[in-house]
This record gives sequence, structure tokens and C-alpha cells, in this order.
Amino acid sequence: MASAVFHQAIGTLLSHQHLHNSGFHQEFGNVSVNLISKGFKVYTGLSISRKGGYSSGKRNFSVVQGSASQTSVVDPLSTPSNDSKNGFQKKSSEAALILIRHGESLWNEKNLFTGCVDVPLTKKGVEEAIEAGKRISNIPVDMIYTSSLIRAQMTAMLAMTQHRRRKVPIIMHNESEQARAWSQIFSEDTMRQSIPVITAWQLNERMYGELQGLNKQETADRFGKEKVHEWRRSYDIPPPNGESLEMCAERAVAYFKDQIEPQLCSGKHVMIAAHGNSLRSIIMYLDKLTSQEVISLELSTGIPMLYIFKEGRFIRKGSPAGPTEAGVYAYTRFINFTNASGSI
Repeated sequence: MASAVFHQAIGTLLSHQHLHNSGFHQEFGNVSVNLISKGFKVYTGLSISRKGGYSSGKRNFSVVQGSASQTSVVDPLSTPSNDSKNGFQKKSSEAALILIRHGESLWNEKNLFTGCVDVPLTKKGVEEAIEAGKRISNIPVDMIYTSSLIRAQMTAMLAMTQHRRRKVPIIMHNESEQARAWSQIFSEDTMRQSIPVITAWQLNERMYGELQGLNKQETADRFGKEKVHEWRRSYDIPPPNGESLEMCAERAVAYFKDQIEPQLCSGKHVMIAAHGNSLRSIIMYLDKLTSQEVISLELSTGIPMLYIFKEGRFIRKGSPAGPTEAGVYAYTRFINFTNASGSI
């Protein structure tokens, strides 16, 4: 089944473009979408209770894992009292933010530096995306942001096939007047069962320059583990003709603050499917990590992380309940250059 979904996803996602400014407007059921210079306007509701947390120090870092008791999310679908006569739901003071690193890619499997090369998921990556979808199936999602790379888009699309609301994620094509006209939906019923998906190059993986396509172990043998470790895990030292984490963070965090955070402030529930370094950059901003803390942050492929935005603060709730794994959101001090799925 996963293989069939994989091939279907390939066909669906072959055409993926960047989002530009526009005055285009559509209604997605109780979600009003305006493609304007500052993004979307969407309205919905959420009720969440808070419990849990984490701590970190200069040397001793902790692993945070999710459990069924950590987070209680009430999906408006199962709360008839939230519905008004016109079908709209009351605006909430809380909003959910889901972060998912894409599932394993074909170059993760081959232990190659991927960066901004557009590589699809493996069968394992498809299964990871589907499992991520099961973990978030009860959490409301009003809109989705992904990078412009297909592995992130596949992850978002496949994850949403598991969502209990059964809404269909639709990539918004706003790159030209013709693209906007040809991708319009003329059925109100269909619109109500759809979720807008915004693709943005700013959420792409950091560009690995001349390392892209090289085998990680062979590169470490050639240049030395210390040099490759410096390129991969330092904050401000880029690989040859590539981006440092600092450079990646500048574009990813700026986009998050300008386009995504305002949506959360309006009560919209957002999912971001992106990459190890772009998500590390965003988490650095959300958790107020130092440059030394963020370089040791590891994110597993296909593991969703849930934040609650409330009263101007981001509250990390961990990973929604699912199978036990060694490190959902873990700080590590050492790098394994032969670990394909755990690196970028």
C-alpha cells in the first residue's frame, strides 16, 4: 500500500513551484485564503492543555519524548458545540504548530550529501511520512507550508492521507496568471474539503555547495573527519561554495517570522514539512537556543514535533504519541558519518 501511495504521490507532486505575491482569493470551507504579500488569512479553533517541558545546560542535554498524556488536542470536528449556525468556528487564543522533517530520501539511503538537490523519498521514507500522519491525525491543520523540494512535499501530502478530517492538501500555484486561473476550484463542497499548501524555497535544506552528491564517508576519508564535521555541524562555517547553518537560518527564520508566525497569531493551525537544517533554524528561534546548542540538535526523519502558540509564546509539547524511539528530539555530542538516515 505504501508503495502505491508513493507512486501516486510522485505523479501528484511532479509540478512544484515557488509562491509569489498576489491578490488571489479562495474559500476553503471555513478557511478563508487570501494570497497577499503577507500570506494567508485563515480562521478556526483549538483547545489544548499544557504539560511537560525540557531543560538543557552547557554539557548535559536531555531527550524529550511524547506520550499520550503530554498533550490533549480537541479537534473541532469532534466538538459540535464549536460550530456556529453559519458553519464557522470560534477563533481560539491557541494555535498548533507541527514540524516534520521529511522521511528518508533516496540519497539519505545512499549516504550522499543532498542539500538542495531535488530527491524523492525511499519506500522507508514513504512509510515514515504515513506514520507521521497517524501521529498528528487528531491535531487540526488549516494550512501547510513545505519547501520547494519534493521530499518535503511528499512527506506533507502522505502525512495528510492519515488525517481524520480527510481533507485534501492542494498545492497553491501562484507563479503566473495562467497557473492561478488553471488551478482554480469551482466547487464549494470541494473547497471545504481542501487544505492550502504553500511551497517556499526559503524552507529548503541548506545548500551544501560542492559537497552535494558526494558520499559522506568518502568525503570524511578524503578531507578528514574534523574538517567535514566542521562543515556539517559548525554554525557559521559553510562547505565550499555552500551555506552555513547561520546562512540557512537567516532565510528560514525570516520567512517564518514574516509569513508563518502571523498566521499562528490569527489562530491558524499550521504544519511545516521541511528539512533538518531549516527546521533546526526555526527551532532555534522557537526555543531560544544558542548557536552552540543548535549545532548539536538532531532531528529524526519523519518524526513530528508539536508546539502550541499561546499569548505570544511557543510552548513545545514534544512528539505526539506513537511508537517508542531512541531520540525524538535529542541533543547529541557526536556525529556518525556513516549514519545515512540521520544526516542531511
